[in-house]
Formats: sequence, structure tokens, C-alpha cells
Amino acid sequence: MSSIIDNKENNGRGKKKESEQLLFNDIIKILATARHKAFTTVNIAMVQAYWHIGKRIVEEDQQGKERANYGDALLKELSISLTQELGKGFAYANLKNFRQFYLTFPDFGKGYALRSELAWTHYRLIMRVENPNARNYYLNECAEQNWSTRILERNINTFYYERILSTPNKQEALQQSTTLEKQTPADFIKDPYVLEFLNIQQPYIATEYQIETALINNLQLFLLELGKGFSFVGRQFRISTETSHFYIDLVFYNYILKCFVLFDLKTNKLTHQDTGQMDMYIRMFDDLKRTETDNPTIGIILCAEKDETVVKYSILKENEHLFAAKYHIYLPTEKELIAEIEREKQLIKEQLENRI
Repeated sequence: MSSIIDNKENNGRGKKKESEQLLFNDIIKILATARHKAFTTVNIAMVQAYWHIGKRIVEEDQQGKERANYGDALLKELSISLTQELGKGFAYANLKNFRQFYLTFPDFGKGYALRSELAWTHYRLIMRVENPNARNYYLNECAEQNWSTRILERNINTFYYERILSTPNKQEALQQSTTLEKQTPADFIKDPYVLEFLNIQQPYIATEYQIETALINNLQLFLLELGKGFSFVGRQFRISTETSHFYIDLVFYNYILKCFVLFDLKTNKLTHQDTGQMDMYIRMFDDLKRTETDNPTIGIILCAEKDETVVKYSILKENEHLFAAKYHIYLPTEKELIAEIEREKQLIKEQLENRI
């Protein structure tokens, strides 16, 4: 009889503890939500304040433009006065940033709203991008994809925007496309891909297997480099016929394009055998794995170096679902990366002109 009573008491205490834990968890969630809202509200208010400060400084600059070096002298004097009155946060460099913020985004006060998802640090990075189309791209992508400031800085430094402009008409498509459904497979391909986050030591002697392993170990960063909509499916993904087995290095699914994306890693220069192999993989995957609701499979050959003769005369020229792109294990210099992007755009432009 006593054991039955003990069990009831234990059950009662257990239910009480569960109830208390639930209460505790609910309070934590309420406070976390409130703090997030408070942080967001304060963040928006401060960014708006910085914009208005910048506007006021520009207005004063314009009134005194006939005086030599008036703007710099004004900022230095203003910095001293504000610091004495309000404390830290109003250094000369900060006031210059406020002024540049307004000059870069003058339309924020004319019905164009600040993005609540972005902190001042985000805006400070974006406003240093000279290309206005690139600035708008980073502004929207950063907010929609929830990029941290670290990821944003990395993408700006690796010319993320420029690398997705792999066709002459892609910039216009990015500006005019209002829905994701209008985008094509080519809109999701970069050239080159920058994989410096793999931390492969110099000199570069890694095998395809080692690069593949490093990509899997850094999957989150690789997905960010790939872009929108990618989810990981498998590594060394097997597709089998009645007589043979074939293994694809990496398989992803893009939920925006609604199709599988196959990756084949090559540590050497692209060959026509590589393009033929990937073409076969695409055909087999479409036949064996693709469902009725999926769009045609995309194949991307990631190679250390591209042979433009192979690109020009192989199946790459005609197959709109087969791509070859270079990858960099180390972060190139800004000059090297810009030169490569421009060279790639020119080659593709020539190919398109030859088709007409």
C-alpha cells in the first residue's frame, strides 16, 4: 500500500517538475523575444540617427563649400565637441562614415526604408562598394539570406556579385527579375568559385578526395559560396545500371530551381573526357533519379584550370545544363580575380556572338 502511495507522490513531483521546467522555458522564450525586438528597435533607431547625422553634415558642407577644406575641419571640430558632450562614438572617422552613409543612400529618407535585418556594420561594409548594382544586390541578399557581417565582408572581398555575372545579359536579368522562378540554371553558377575556407596548405598537392573531404567538413561555408537554395544530398552518390555502378562526387538539390545539381571535382585542367563523363551522369540521373516534379538535372565540373578549346568545341557549348567552372583553393588578389572575371565574361560573350 505504501509503495502505491510513494509512486503517486513521485508521479506528482515529476509532473510538478515538468510543469516548472515548461514555465521556465516559456519565460526564457518570452525574454529572448523581447530582447530581440528591443535590439532590433534600437538598431533601426541608431542607423536612422546615423543617416540623419550624415544628412545634416552634408547640408552644412554644402553651405560652406566655398571655403577650402571646410568639410574636414568641420568634422574635426564637431568630433571634439560631441565627444566632450556625449562620450565615445563620435570620432572623426565615424563622422566621415555617417556622411558617406547619407551620400551613398540618399533615398532612405524618401520612402525607401532601411532594412531592419541589417546592422550598422553591414551598411558600413556595403557603402564602400562602388558599383551601385552590386550595392543593391548585397543589400537585398544580406537581409534575405541573413548574412553575418563576416560572411558579407568575405563575399564582397571575393567579388561574389561579379562572379555570378557569367553571361553578358545576367546583370540585366538580376535587375529585372522579380521572382525566383524566372531565374535560369546559369543564374546560379559562378566562375570562378573561391574555396579559401578549406584551409588547404601550400604548396597545393591535395587530391580530389582530399578536396571533397574538406568541402564536406566545411559544408556550411560551401553552401554559402554556392548561393541560394542549395541543400546537400550525398557524397560519392551511387547511380547504378543493370551492369555498372557510377559514383558522383557531390550531389545537391536546389529547391528554387527544383532540380538536382551534380558536382564533379577535377584537380587538373578540364578535358573533353570530363565533359563527356558529366554529360553521361546528367542523363543517367535524369533517367534514374529525377521525378516528374523535378526540372532537368544540372552538372557542374569544378576544375583547377579550364581549357578554352575544350569549352569551345566540346558538348559544353550546346548543353545548357552542363557547366565547367574554375575553383581557387587560395584567395586570389583583387587584381587577379577581376582579370579572371572579365576574361570569362569576354569568352562567353564571344561564344554567344558566334552562335548568332
